[in-house]
Amino acid sequence: MPRNEEKACPATVLHLSQPVEGGVARVVTDLVRAQTEAGIRAVVACPPGGVLGRDAAAAGAEVVDWPARREPGPGLYGETVRAARLVRRIGPDLVHTHSAKAGLAVRLALRGGVPTVHQPHAWSFDAVGGATARLARRWERLGARWADRVLCVAEDERLRGVRAGVRARWAVVRNGVDVERFRPADEAARARARATLPALAGVPPHAPVAVCVGRLCRQKGQDVLLRAWPAVAARVPGARLVLVGDGPWRRDLGAAAGDRVLFAGAAGDTAPWYAAADAVVLPSRWEGMALVPLEAMACGRPVVVTSVTGAAESLPAGRAADFAVPPEDPAALARALTALLTDPPLRRELGLRSREHVVAAHDVRRTAQRIAELYAEVLAERAAPAGGPLTAPFHLPLHPSTHQSVLPHPDARECTRR
Repeated sequence: MPRNEEKACPATVLHLSQPVEGGVARVVTDLVRAQTEAGIRAVVACPPGGVLGRDAAAAGAEVVDWPARREPGPGLYGETVRAARLVRRIGPDLVHTHSAKAGLAVRLALRGGVPTVHQPHAWSFDAVGGATARLARRWERLGARWADRVLCVAEDERLRGVRAGVRARWAVVRNGVDVERFRPADEAARARARATLPALAGVPPHAPVAVCVGRLCRQKGQDVLLRAWPAVAARVPGARLVLVGDGPWRRDLGAAAGDRVLFAGAAGDTAPWYAAADAVVLPSRWEGMALVPLEAMACGRPVVVTSVTGAAESLPAGRAADFAVPPEDPAALARALTALLTDPPLRRELGLRSREHVVAAHDVRRTAQRIAELYAEVLAERAAPAGGPLTAPFHLPLHPSTHQSVLPHPDARECTRR
């Protein structure tokens, strides 16, 4: 077959995800948008009721219900059976599972019978402790044998898996964001955002504003941020902290919030919040590679993050000292936020560097291309006889505005086989 007629791309990809909100939902949505634009049939199976089903359908994917709870439990058997039935009905060339529950149910259902890529989006054993963490590590060690690749969003995430004893065929493709959607706002756009966002009603137009975008839950660490905020408010006159998001900790965080802390609720579009912010903060306890700092940096906003998995790889090279603080350290968080909110030239400098970094290393179109190449590699390995040649990889078209300007970051180790 002539080289230009070779095809190693899947005709149908089935994505299964239990999370239907937050970063995982955005990653899946961006990925299926790129796949449908490339002519691939993308099917998303997920629990009903969240933003993932709605947004994936708008992006061109077929969406089917896969009822599943976040935690393992008595319902796992039924979830596994339903996943197996979906795979038989849809007939995908490749299955891509997202996060722990989908990875558990689907790998149990298929046991390698269909080419499978599993993407943890942060390890489940980082979210729990004690016997539960030990069981999660044991399962990941077992389940790795039923995945053609375990796909990590950061080299740091892969190393955490290795240290936990997971022996897998690894790939690393760093998270990306839409750098056309998330762009720096000029002063007029900034003023409009501050004037039109309801939570900022009554806030003086030039008041320093720190924004935290994320689900209100233990993982995102907003309780640590609230303990840090009084020290910031004491040193930055008029400063406001805005928590954008909703979740199970809303009531407790509201009770713990002091003066000049605003709750904005969930936001369908976070870009106006980045436009309104002087600094963006995400004090997570664990991550794979968080999207919020990437989105904020694409908008030219400096960020403060905690030095959890994937943080250093998401930041401009050599600038972790400017951006990252230890987790669970309110004093360090307060110092970093105070330094940004009291120094406009520093904010501008870091914002420019941040935008350049995300465009170069974290454009979502390049992320989608790397995953397309990974799919092609997996399918070619399945199709080729032992020791036979691999088929040339299929390429997703890059957006014209990024094809010339996006260059691999010097530190990038994307889609690397281990």
